[in-house]
Amino acid sequence: MQRLDQFFAIGEQQRYATLLGVVVVLFFFVHRRQSAQPQLNYRDVSNAELSAASASLAKALPGSVFFGPHPIFVESIQSYWATQERDIVPQCIVRPRSAREVATAIGIIKNDYDLRTGRGDLPSPFAIRSGGHSPIPGAANTDGGIVIDLRLLNQIVPSRDGLTVTIGSGARWLDVSSTLDNKGLAVAGGRNSAVGVGGLTSGGGISFFSPRVGFMCNNILSYEIVLADGTIITASASSNPGLWRALKGGSNNFGVVTSFIARSFPSTNIWSGFLYMTGSKSNHVINAFHDFTKAKPGVYDEYAGGPLVCFSYLQKLGVNVISTHLAYTKPVSWPACWAGFKSIGRLWSTVKIRSLTSATDELGKLSPPGLRELFFTTTVKNDHATLLETYAAYKRGAEAMRRVRGMIWTLLLEPLLPAMMREGQPHSLGLATRTEPLVIVLFTVVWKDTTDDELVDQSTRGIIRQIDQYAASRGTADTYRYLNDCASWQRPFDGYGAENKRFLQDMSRVYDPNGLFQRACVGGFKLDMDRVSLLQPDLTNVTGQTVKRNTVLES
Repeated sequence: MQRLDQFFAIGEQQRYATLLGVVVVLFFFVHRRQSAQPQLNYRDVSNAELSAASASLAKALPGSVFFGPHPIFVESIQSYWATQERDIVPQCIVRPRSAREVATAIGIIKNDYDLRTGRGDLPSPFAIRSGGHSPIPGAANTDGGIVIDLRLLNQIVPSRDGLTVTIGSGARWLDVSSTLDNKGLAVAGGRNSAVGVGGLTSGGGISFFSPRVGFMCNNILSYEIVLADGTIITASASSNPGLWRALKGGSNNFGVVTSFIARSFPSTNIWSGFLYMTGSKSNHVINAFHDFTKAKPGVYDEYAGGPLVCFSYLQKLGVNVISTHLAYTKPVSWPACWAGFKSIGRLWSTVKIRSLTSATDELGKLSPPGLRELFFTTTVKNDHATLLETYAAYKRGAEAMRRVRGMIWTLLLEPLLPAMMREGQPHSLGLATRTEPLVIVLFTVVWKDTTDDELVDQSTRGIIRQIDQYAASRGTADTYRYLNDCASWQRPFDGYGAENKRFLQDMSRVYDPNGLFQRACVGGFKLDMDRVSLLQPDLTNVTGQTVKRNTVLES
């Protein structure tokens, strides 16, 4: 820790100068990585090498199926956010132009699945892509398999009365906010403009508006979804209500969602931006975060989005910096709820009144594509000692990985308030009974070389174990894991609670009885259906009711 401690001990003026240098270096680093394009050379695949499913897709959808080295095939792979996803090469990419084309593709994939599993073979893998913004290898791509790339399903259609918006699963949040800004509307949507609509919403989704309206998924009024048998149905409170609830946090386990109808509401400009501080302010920032999060129910300002408190260690310079993102979903500068952060000395800030699109674009530009990335997460109660230990674990992680080339190691703390857990419609996240605020602990790692992959993986797993063990010893641990922040080895559905997990498994049996999306669809997080019977004749939900497609299920 000597190298880090030396930075923490240097004088304030020297730290300011150092941080200004960091900003310059980061700017050129980000600019270089965004400008550079890898040189890819995908060979042509002969007809003799095609899988039966790929050949059938090419015949059925000739204008929507692409193989290497077609430019659309190459562009699709190059446009994944994380390098680990770009390293994976599928056999073909399907870019459907309608829900009907999605249904055709799924029907072909399902026929191939039935043939293969019927003779005891492993199924051919396929993946579903919305924005392609996950850092997990294989989250939305599959080696030698089929990728259904939904990005042409990107329609954004506000209703005439301004109460709802129909959004295609392939849209990005930048498209959504820029369309709605012009109409004085907003939805509970992503805070990063580059993220896809489909994946973020299926994992729950947290928005600037969540303190007022709950998770993103709580604000989805209906889903258009293609099931494993190729049928297109609607899931809503009145039609397939069990599936509607399961889709609110259930990931890609039930079918391919092609569009959403989301609740919209009037919105003007918001106030948001970053406060940039030196590492010496860590205790002050943790104190301010803890004090904000511990406010009694009824005292929270429902227009306060965040804070997102980030501690980042830059290996190349050996320095630690702090950036805190604040938002207020009204055009009010420095509202009283953020007084605890305003009083902390900072180098500069970007906070201002701006459009929602501008706010999300600021966050999007700070996470450029084309890097090796990793997320992993845990959840703790808002206990001051646990937060300090989490920060200490972050410092230990920086020391353990200080030789990882090009590393940027970040700890992010985010409040999960009781109002956020309860607002909106029924979901499957298992949070409705929580009565005290929680803290989502997110670690992110950026690095350069594949040779460091194993060290990064082992180090990060160790950090999470340390935090979880400490929190368990103090009684401040929580089982919930925010699915969109989880690493591939984490098990978010266990954190939803046994009853909610059984409910999701029941819905999988009803809507995907042969297990296509459990066994052949890669990515997302699966429901451990291989540990229980996929085919169970007497299906009951957690209340003991027989489960049918149109049974109304209580949350």
